[in-house]
Amino acid sequence: MGKLLEVKGLKTNFYTYRGVVKALNGVDFTIHDKEVVGLVGETGSGKSVTAKSIMRLIDAPGKIMEGEVLFNGVDLLKLREDDMRGVRGNEISMIFQDPVIALNPVLNVGIQMIEAIRTNLGYDRKKAKIEALDLLRRVGLPDVESLLTRYPHELSGGMAQRVFIAMSIAARPKLLIADEPTSSLDVTVQSQILSLLRHLMEIDSINAVLFITHDLGVAAELCDKIAVMYGGRIMEFGTKEEIFDEPLHPYTRGLMRAVPKPGFYGELFTIPGEVPDLVTPPTGCVFHPRCQHRMDVCDSEEPRTTKASESHYVTCHLMEER
Repeated sequence: MGKLLEVKGLKTNFYTYRGVVKALNGVDFTIHDKEVVGLVGETGSGKSVTAKSIMRLIDAPGKIMEGEVLFNGVDLLKLREDDMRGVRGNEISMIFQDPVIALNPVLNVGIQMIEAIRTNLGYDRKKAKIEALDLLRRVGLPDVESLLTRYPHELSGGMAQRVFIAMSIAARPKLLIADEPTSSLDVTVQSQILSLLRHLMEIDSINAVLFITHDLGVAAELCDKIAVMYGGRIMEFGTKEEIFDEPLHPYTRGLMRAVPKPGFYGELFTIPGEVPDLVTPPTGCVFHPRCQHRMDVCDSEEPRTTKASESHYVTCHLMEER
């Protein structure tokens, strides 16, 4: 499988009245064709900023400072804005955490879908309506003719998310970025959405998925590889089996220990401390104030990324010691 997306040394800052927020500080990961890569971590670790940086949707006071976002070998950060508009929606599409908010509340589903299809594919209105009905059926929605006349507030969370997914795959994008698309849905609907994303890959509606979540159970169900993010950096990257069965970074181990186990009624484990303030991040390893394996070198030197296997990478001084 060839490389579809390769992110190298991505750095994004936000210039606020408090100072410079170093939201991303050298993010590196790769997505191959036919892969689902999960991006996991606590709130504030930089997951959504990573997605928006890939799409070049960082608004002022934010700015992408450096790095490369290679999509099929082309650096998206060097494209003109007009060319980037041709990538968004056509080559790379994105679904958001709350579809009801993402959809326009004053336009019905039909108007929004038809306009999206006409914009991305250049169809006339009649052909775009036929395509909209087909897309809604493809994502498993019933009574699609009636659905086109309904407004976002008339849809359940699961229906709204399926409508947004249908709009996102209209142009058969090669990469779909899903930013916590199941976090506001109940468990049953979550499972249906995850199955739908897998199905869309199997029928070649999309080639690969970057799935952003803070739910490790969801990541275990859907993803082939997982990137664990903290403080604007990728702390560990590997296959699902490597991350869940052999976690090497102390932060990853802490996340695994914090997952409730069936039948356990004692006090739940929590990682001590809080996510760092990225205006004044810790020196050295950004995780060292919360790390149970902290060494003197962690206070002063940023760890390098070490290769544990062909597919497993860890950014930790412990791995350098090994």
